[in-house]
Amino acid sequence: MEKRIIECVPNFSEGRDPEIIKSICDAITAAAPVELLDVDPGEATNRTVVTFVGEPEAVVEAAFAGVRRAAKLIDMSRHHGAHPRMGATDVLPLIPVAGVTLEECAAMARTLAARIAKELDIPTYCYEAAALRPERRNLAVCREGEYEALPEKMSAPGREADFGARPFDARMAATGATAVGARDFLIAVNFNLNTTSTRRANAIAFDVREKGRPAREGGKLTGKPLKDADGKPVMIPGTLKGTKAIGWFIDEYGIAQVSMNITDIAATPLHRAFDEVSRAAAARGLRVTGTEIVGLVPKRAIVEAGRHYLHMQQRSTGIPDSEIIRLAVRSMGLDELKPFKPAEKIIEYMLAAKENSAPRLTDMSCRAFAEETASESPAPGGGSVAAYMGALGAALGTMVANLSAHKAGWDERWREFSDAADRGQALMQSLLHLVDEDTDAFNRIKAAMGMPKGTDEERAARAAAIEAATLYASEVPLRTAQTALEAFPLLLAMAESGNPASVTDAGVGALAARAAVRGAALNVRVNAGGLADRAAADRLIADAATAEAEAAEAEARILAQVDKVLRS
Repeated sequence: MEKRIIECVPNFSEGRDPEIIKSICDAITAAAPVELLDVDPGEATNRTVVTFVGEPEAVVEAAFAGVRRAAKLIDMSRHHGAHPRMGATDVLPLIPVAGVTLEECAAMARTLAARIAKELDIPTYCYEAAALRPERRNLAVCREGEYEALPEKMSAPGREADFGARPFDARMAATGATAVGARDFLIAVNFNLNTTSTRRANAIAFDVREKGRPAREGGKLTGKPLKDADGKPVMIPGTLKGTKAIGWFIDEYGIAQVSMNITDIAATPLHRAFDEVSRAAAARGLRVTGTEIVGLVPKRAIVEAGRHYLHMQQRSTGIPDSEIIRLAVRSMGLDELKPFKPAEKIIEYMLAAKENSAPRLTDMSCRAFAEETASESPAPGGGSVAAYMGALGAALGTMVANLSAHKAGWDERWREFSDAADRGQALMQSLLHLVDEDTDAFNRIKAAMGMPKGTDEERAARAAAIEAATLYASEVPLRTAQTALEAFPLLLAMAESGNPASVTDAGVGALAARAAVRGAALNVRVNAGGLADRAAADRLIADAATAEAEAAEAEARILAQVDKVLRS
């Protein structure tokens, strides 16, 4: 199951006092389990940009704590700096990284903005995807006039804050106002060119960036710039939406680069930017030799790139993410200037490496898993093994789909099999997650059993905890059975129309999936037997029996098809 991760990048109006900056960061990390990725203070701007990530609820709580601490330590009536600002916490965007949509981040941002206004008495504006008014999608509209304009804005209809609007007072004089928003992840990327010419790199940047380049008289590059009726330059838009770019020369590498910020990775994914810069460079007699990602990147951006290049090759995308990422690195030259290490560049992998959780069963080798199962420990038990059998069944169906996608003479069917392999990969990952979840469910029962029972209150709490844990331990294997059941349509399709040379692999997959369903159903029955809520127990057992019956029928159809192919 994909972990839910968001990023928060608050900008605080203090960049000169390290003690204040440290106190704000300490408040953030103490409030919730988040990972502080970067603290970037600027003396001239008198502003610090803080970056942290984590699960949504934790990030929102940590962000609130940072705003609260900043309001106590920063006095906006004394603030001066080069960067536009209107509050102690000037801007606070929430950014989806994994398992969360931009719309969900926008809803969280609005709730957070309302809480800041109510509990901290700080007026808040909502901007970008969280905007409550169309014009306020633009941060500049929210921050118009900066801090100095707040006395006028707070009393002007249509310019007041979205939450906490009131006449300017002493509290607001100290804290200013805050803009809370939601935006997509920004990718900072440099495209390496086989030239030292900054002018040519700039020309390519102007070709592709959304803003484009100034139009000139006669359509000539050296002509007089054209202006509209308001005296503003007429621009020829570039080809990539949601991008900003310039060309520069890097002494360290001895090459020119197109340096780009992709501010809307939905409109312009990383791979599209690479392809378009490559096209524009080729049109000018140049070549993109590689790509340098500055900072961190969400896994989805690299995986989407790998899938894109696999599609261009008419190859199946139903392969492990590690292989897809490896292809993306090769395709875009991400390791030309220095090694691209996914564990250090991809946010999700970096966070996973820093977690100090206990080793998971699915991280073990096949031998270690078997030996752990054979030990005197009661977990992993039949439920985890059933889930793993289901994962193997889905994996076999995926393998047949991948082999079929690359079979000589079947090139026109590659997409059909690639889509099937994608479904198989998703099923396999879900079942692998259930391997560990089943053992976690058993451990919950153990923990509940170990609760104190010296008083009536303790006994009641223990009984309730045991009932809840037992219900959960019954629901998990039912999910295993129902998920493993989804592997049969894939396996049947591969037996009927996949590579005939691999038909027995589909058959073995059906046997594994049937074992998974039956094994999981047994666990449902034994765990549900301990429930005090008999209606819930009967429902769970009935649902498991239904899955068993469907699995038996599906297995028989697949094995009959396998036998038919073997006899032909």
